[in-house]
Amino acid sequence: MDNKQLTALSRRRFLSYLGIGAGVVAGAIALDAGRLPTLADTLAASTGKVHSYTFNPAPARIALGKQTVSTWAYNGVLPGPEIRVNVGDTIRAMVRNHLSTDTTMHWHGLPIPNAMDGIPYVTQAPIKAGQTFLYDFVVPVSGTYWYHSHVGLQLDRGLYGPLIVEDPRETKNYDQDVVLVLDDWLDGVPGGPGTPDAEYQKLVVAGKSMAGKGMGGMSGSMNMSKPGSMTGDVNDVIYPYYLVNGKTSDNPYEITVKKGQRIRLRFINAGASTIFRLALNGHKMTVTHTDGQAVEPVEVDTLRIGMGERYDVLVTVNNPGVWQLAAQVDGTNYLARALVRYQGSTTTAPAATFLPPELKQKQLTYAMLKVAPGIPTPPSGQPAQVAVALSGSMAPYVWKMNNQIYPDASKIAVQKNHLVQFQFNNQTMMSHPMHLHGHFFQLDNGTGRGPMKDTVLVDPMQKMNVTWFSNNPGQWAFHCHNDYHMKAGMFRVVSV
Repeated sequence: MDNKQLTALSRRRFLSYLGIGAGVVAGAIALDAGRLPTLADTLAASTGKVHSYTFNPAPARIALGKQTVSTWAYNGVLPGPEIRVNVGDTIRAMVRNHLSTDTTMHWHGLPIPNAMDGIPYVTQAPIKAGQTFLYDFVVPVSGTYWYHSHVGLQLDRGLYGPLIVEDPRETKNYDQDVVLVLDDWLDGVPGGPGTPDAEYQKLVVAGKSMAGKGMGGMSGSMNMSKPGSMTGDVNDVIYPYYLVNGKTSDNPYEITVKKGQRIRLRFINAGASTIFRLALNGHKMTVTHTDGQAVEPVEVDTLRIGMGERYDVLVTVNNPGVWQLAAQVDGTNYLARALVRYQGSTTTAPAATFLPPELKQKQLTYAMLKVAPGIPTPPSGQPAQVAVALSGSMAPYVWKMNNQIYPDASKIAVQKNHLVQFQFNNQTMMSHPMHLHGHFFQLDNGTGRGPMKDTVLVDPMQKMNVTWFSNNPGQWAFHCHNDYHMKAGMFRVVSV
């Protein structure tokens, strides 16, 4: 949502979002198995330990490798400061808004109390320029998460950072724990497109122009490296830079390792509009978690990660040298990269454009993932089935859920402690990473033991079902995590 859309939301509408609306999903059947499980049944109790932080979203000058840009950032760094706590600890984060416009902070993937979720005019009034807001909550689950602004296209600036929740009971079967935040970057690049909002306006104007020439309903994507041309790629925007931990490929982030070590890599896709394909040259990866939730280990050469998704992998380093860890932009030869450098290696680093052959080898699919034993899953029962049709086009540039465009969209209302199945039907030729706030859902991948996730990539013309249990009351955002699609209308409120 941009500021005009936020302003357009009347006080009456805002208050309606804070209440439970009428029109509860038809067919929602409570589970009849004695006492119904609650959120507390699956979440950690408080340890009593409090971690206090201050976040200052503000204009900043950031060095992206050899290029310095003017942008916005938390505390002047990119990504924002890493938060690392134990499950059950309390986070108290004071946000002091030094921007000239509204902002919020969302805790992506964490099923926390609704009032702390950080969605403007849905869970809270936005934090005005010069004002403060305190986010205060117990961290309920372990895993790899992240935080970011949820106002307009602020995510496509520098307002994001990693949030790692450790479980002291977990066996540490690795020697290093490395967080790798992927991003696409255009903000403030000299001679570049300008700001994310300016880029969005280009998409809107181009969409109107094409629709006016009889090219309406086009579901492809625009390759911004060739302005005005329609291509068969999968990107709304081709960015000037792609980053790993805030660094461009000409000055890559480096991981130093010793032969024989096992490394845990936590991948977070913080990009606003880019799907990445990941591979480490000369090594295989064992996937252990998706969206913070453990899965049965599966060994692959490459994995595909949508916006908002996270994957944890283990890599055993037994191949000395300097190796390219490539994050290839899906559908192109562009990439972000990091380097894995063995101690003492004199090998020359690979070229910035080198694409590891592993990118064309065994790729992780959702069908390979099974939830690990002990991970809470939705209880058995007959779920309420909710159709979620994903539609829209580049011309005009509008993206919809069930043919509705936010903010002029009805709520999806469900009763508390009910089993719900979202049945995605992607009717477009673009992929949509669909994210539900406040809950995990189980992906139906045909195994009967699909992974627990909070963000799932629904590919062009694909149908996919996810099932979740509505045990966290409140007004929850449900949207495509391509920020440009969300801004263009692919957003709903789920009222529990």
